[in-house]
Amino acid sequence: MSNRVVITGLGIVSPNATGTEAFIEAIKKGKSGIRFVRELADLNFSCCIAGLPDVPAELVKKYFTSLQLRNFNSSGILYGCIAGMEAWLDGGMSINNSDEADYDSGLIMGTGSAGVEKTREAIYKVDGGEVRRLGSNTLTQTMVSGVSAYLGGMLGLGNQVTTNSAACSTGTEAVLMAYERIKSGRAVRMIAGSTCDHGPYVWAGFDAIRVMTYKFNDFPEKGSRPMSRTASGFVPGSGAGALLLESLDSARQRGARIYAEVLGGEVNSGGQRGDGTMTVQNSAAVQRCIRNAVDSSGIKPQDIDAIDGHLTSTSKDSLEVRNWAEAINRKGEGFPYINSLKSMTGHCLTASGSIECAAAVLELYGQFLYPSINCEDVKPEIAEIISESRIPRELTFPERLNIIAKASLGFGDVNACIIFSRFID
Repeated sequence: MSNRVVITGLGIVSPNATGTEAFIEAIKKGKSGIRFVRELADLNFSCCIAGLPDVPAELVKKYFTSLQLRNFNSSGILYGCIAGMEAWLDGGMSINNSDEADYDSGLIMGTGSAGVEKTREAIYKVDGGEVRRLGSNTLTQTMVSGVSAYLGGMLGLGNQVTTNSAACSTGTEAVLMAYERIKSGRAVRMIAGSTCDHGPYVWAGFDAIRVMTYKFNDFPEKGSRPMSRTASGFVPGSGAGALLLESLDSARQRGARIYAEVLGGEVNSGGQRGDGTMTVQNSAAVQRCIRNAVDSSGIKPQDIDAIDGHLTSTSKDSLEVRNWAEAINRKGEGFPYINSLKSMTGHCLTASGSIECAAAVLELYGQFLYPSINCEDVKPEIAEIISESRIPRELTFPERLNIIAKASLGFGDVNACIIFSRFID
């Protein structure tokens, strides 16, 4: 069995907007969600800016009961569940209130850590001999699969319910895992996405190895500068993204709105060999991942109209662009458009892939390309490979926008690349 797989729902908790409609407006306008964070400054961080979602209290109460919120302290679970619920409802699905699980539907919601603030709270209590005061929900908030456990219970899902973890490739990998499950007929629909906790205990390690920018603390919205000559490191962020994937047959039967189609993709690792390390990608593996994603999708490299880049605002942006150029053998004016959502959101770590996948899907559905902000001074190494005209620096409406390629690259030398297509019946 080989089903066509389409996307029928989206849920987004992003630093620059929460909710699909608000997110569309934000990315079209090039709205930044990055701001100065006093807590980071007080803790002597070099980077004192971050992308933090604004989640209204009424939205939290819409999806969480007062009992669930008692002693609740996990931003990652909060963001992931809201994004997942929003995607489910956006897809025209109803909440399962029956006594039987929905065995046709499942979810894969990835993360890199779980309940970091809750873990800190628990450590202090344990060290103080107060084990019995931890509370009944400490375990569920601190287990890595907590987000999928909470969300699966909210919706009564009976198919695969799990959490994956692959550093910054997590979200894109989750979407591909869900795609494969539906394509093979083992599920009718899947929520796929990823989430990330926020705060100093998540970001401290990155600040310590000096990969986050410290030069824009007084100008937060200018801090995230993918592909820019004056980029000086990434800006940390957090949030969650979720996509509702479904077989085309099911979507047709329901009369569901179809945002886009998933054509295929690939995940791999460079094995930390060649020029790959724990923190830098093996170029040969990245190029192989892209080529295999293209081949599995049944398209040709010249069919790619745009690339939603990983592009983090570090010195490796030029290497990423070079790897794309080598993998698809397109350069100069012949290179696809390429943009980076991180210019507006910062690097949302494990949540980045899913939020960026959602953005790519919305671009196809709305037939626009959002601007890469803060890229008025393109890195010379990038300008040598591609024409600067291929980097949208304002809202762009291309003559043709049928296929967008999205890649995510993670610590541990892991890669994921997915190919989205404008839906054509």
